[in-house]
Amino acid sequence: MKKIVAVNAGPRKGRNTDTLITEASKGAEAAGADVVRFDLFRLEKYTGCISCFGCKKEQFKGHCVCRDGLTPVLDAIRESDGLIIGSPNYLSEMTASFRALYERLIFQSLTYNLETPCVNQNVIPVLLIMTSNAPDTAYQALVDNYRQVLSRFVGPAEVFVSGNTLQLKDYSKTDWPWTLFDPEAKQQRHDTVFPQECQKAFELGKSLADR
Repeated sequence: MKKIVAVNAGPRKGRNTDTLITEASKGAEAAGADVVRFDLFRLEKYTGCISCFGCKKEQFKGHCVCRDGLTPVLDAIRESDGLIIGSPNYLSEMTASFRALYERLIFQSLTYNLETPCVNQNVIPVLLIMTSNAPDTAYQALVDNYRQVLSRFVGPAEVFVSGNTLQLKDYSKTDWPWTLFDPEAKQQRHDTVFPQECQKAFELGKSLADR
């Protein structure tokens, strides 16, 4: 049985990012995979890369030597057959939690050696999910960069973006009007398009597990 690691780098349970990761995980399970899930906002304390260069030593190559809340996540990914990872976009970037894992995941395999630039011994497919209240194409360059780097240092990566998301159940209950958005249009999209995106995430998760 294949083992798929699913990582939620968003803070809100039951909302857009969490829902899409759950659906992708269900798709992987439908394909016969065992899914192990991590919610980064609920782990023990951790940091991004501390630039200790321990992973550049021969006895530790490909392994981050920093021991903290991310260690079980990195260990699970290293032993997995696929990775589903998702994050909302905050201020034109993935969450700080996503970045912490991303730094640790990529840097441990980077060698600075032209002949052997990557020492990752477990090449696995990756599904990267990003949610955003901006249009789907607003951050194309950002997701393209993540796709390229993940493909180079983890394994062949695919990106799925859900844009123009519904941020709140009731926009009228904010302390000041969020006039940048049209709440009715947001709700309509959530009711009509988001279910289709959930189905797409399911199919992508199933496809990832089938590779």
